[in-house]
This record gives sequence, structure tokens and C-alpha cells, in this order.
Amino acid sequence: MREHLTPDRVANKIRLMRTQYQGTFLITEGDTDARVWKNLVNSRLCSVENANNKQKAIAALDILEKDNCVGVLAVVDADFDSLEGNLSQTPNLLMTDSHDLETMLLQSPALEKVLAEYGSEEKINKLTKSTGQDIRTLLILPGVFIGYLRWLSLKEGLSLKFEDLSFKKFIHETTLALDKFKLIKTIKNNSQRHDLDEQILHQQIENLKQNTHNPWAVCCGHDLICILSIGLCKALGSCNTKQVESIILEKDLRLAYERSFFSRTELYQAILQWEAANQPFQVLASNEE
Repeated sequence: MREHLTPDRVANKIRLMRTQYQGTFLITEGDTDARVWKNLVNSRLCSVENANNKQKAIAALDILEKDNCVGVLAVVDADFDSLEGNLSQTPNLLMTDSHDLETMLLQSPALEKVLAEYGSEEKINKLTKSTGQDIRTLLILPGVFIGYLRWLSLKEGLSLKFEDLSFKKFIHETTLALDKFKLIKTIKNNSQRHDLDEQILHQQIENLKQNTHNPWAVCCGHDLICILSIGLCKALGSCNTKQVESIILEKDLRLAYERSFFSRTELYQAILQWEAANQPFQVLASNEE
């Protein structure tokens, strides 16, 4: 039923709660994001409210700002907004450092904790030595091309469907290398867009690339976790597919993410600045709490 949640209902809920609660309201864009935030905030002083998607979170914040409702902050995924130059128009709306919250988890030591649980030290050392790449680079290299294809689809209105993709069709199980044309063909079939020319799509992606783009801003965290899942079955470990399904790895990354990891991010600093400008409202918990 949460898909029927409207920005007005989110705003009304916060207005009603404000009559009895004087703490901060943090609006998030999804249920899984809210679970991460509940581990990062001071639960006595900050209430996390899930708006169910990014657009609703921004719209609910806009309603509350027009009502001069103070002590409300929203944090959403940057997606491709930073690459498009679409910056927040209000100090009460903050965005993730990279593409989404999952990419922030993967950049943190939470990844090493998950690899220690599911990976093989021998296999990881063998692959990183043979390729000359660390684990994050091995995930980024294929993930960034997929990210550019996602971005191209949005920019050109191609309506490509990325849900329910079988990454095994285009990610090599022993090297994690990407077969770009198998990816494009798989996406075309998944989207029923057989009219699209694969060579032209490939060239459009190459044209979109710029050396100034931060690859962590281009990559979608879910894609990287799907690639990690394939890796843990053979290249990086010996798990069976069920053990390391992407939904399980995403959950494990969330659980492995510590407040101390978050304190090293730009988003953490931005929240500290928001707290300083909006006293007495507080968001963050200390590492000791």
C-alpha cells in the first residue's frame, strides 16, 4: 500500500507528529534507505520517515517548507543529478556522495566485511594479482558501462528496462569482465526494443563518457552488487547462487555499515552543517550511542 502514499500524506503525517514531537524529521526515499538511516541517526532526537520514492520525498519536503515547518531534512540518492548539474535548490535537501546509498556502502569497509564472510582470500588475491585491479575497480569497470547505458536511456527517452536482468548473460563469471554487446542485446530484448541499433547504442554510450565523470556517480549500486554476487560464486568465492543473491548482499552491506564509516563521508559533513544552521535540531548519533 506504500506505493499509494502521496507527498501530501507524508507531509500531513509529519505535521500531525509535530504537535507532539519536537525533534528532527528525516525524510528518506525508500524502505531500505530508511533502515540504514535508522542506524545512523539519534533515535531520540530524529524520526526517520519513508516517502517511498525520491520524487515524493522532494515533494513532501517542498510542501512542508512552504508551510514554514522547521526541523525537516530530506536525503535522497544523487542518481544522475550531479552529472546533469541538477543541484539541490534548498539547504534542507541533501544528496548521497555518489550515485546512491548502495554505492556509498560499497566504497566503505562494509565491503571488506562482506567479502570476509562470503569470499575466498585465495581467490580474491589470485584475481586481483592477475588483473592488477582491486576489488572495487573490478566491480566498477563493468558497472560504469551499465551506468552510462542507464543514463543514455533517461537522456534519450529510450525506455530501456533494467529490472529482472540476468547479469550472467553479459558478466564473465571468472574475470567479471563485461561483454558490452551482449549487455546491449540483453537490454534490448528485456525492453522489447528490437528496433534499436546495437552499434549506434554502443557509440552513443562512448560519446557520453567523459574523464571528468566520477565512476561512482555513474554506477548504480544495485548493478555493482549483482556483479559482486556473480563474483562470489566463482571468481571471488565458492558460494552457491542462493547464498549470495543480490538482495542478501544488500542486506549484509547495510548491516555491516558502521557509523564510523559514515562519519568519513561528505554527506555526514553536510548534515553537520545543517545541524549547525538549524539548532536545536539534531540528526546524527555519535559512534558511542
